[in-house]
Amino acid sequence: MSVRGPRLEFAVGAFLLLALASLLVLALASTNGKFSFGQHTYPLKARFTNLGQLRTSAPVKIGGVVIGNVADIQLDPVKFDAVVTLAIDDRYKDLPADTSAGILTGGLLGDSYIGLQPGGDETSLKPGEEIAFTTPAVDLIQMVGKYMFGGGGKPAAAGDGDTAPAGTTPPPTETPSP
Repeated sequence: MSVRGPRLEFAVGAFLLLALASLLVLALASTNGKFSFGQHTYPLKARFTNLGQLRTSAPVKIGGVVIGNVADIQLDPVKFDAVVTLAIDDRYKDLPADTSAGILTGGLLGDSYIGLQPGGDETSLKPGEEIAFTTPAVDLIQMVGKYMFGGGGKPAAAGDGDTAPAGTTPPPTETPSP
């Protein structure tokens, strides 16, 4: 019997263990150290007319600091608004009742996230309550289209307000009586 057999088996086993360890490290690194095991969160809801590219598990931030994530996105069948459920870390359970939420984008083409702006109300949002003040996502393509093809691209020059648009009658001007 050859001595080469056990060495080869040992080398293959060591290689497989190294490959599995590398995959485990890669999996842990991709979570950025955030696990859902034992993490205590409470739900808040927010209603938006436009989500843009917001997805579940997107971060929820205050001042750039992640305080939670998007747990669920549903469509309200009555109002046809998107209802977003936020999972907020228990450490931040004293958010003021007049906190506002907006859908923001990290950079020009970055991922969407929810940005919270705490207000000054002394009462706090309770788990399951809805954030009343929301700002929908900005559609960049629509904004660029409006700018390029009319509808807000050209600033008014001095004297432009003296003429009425075509097809309209200018309002009557009053002259002071002596």
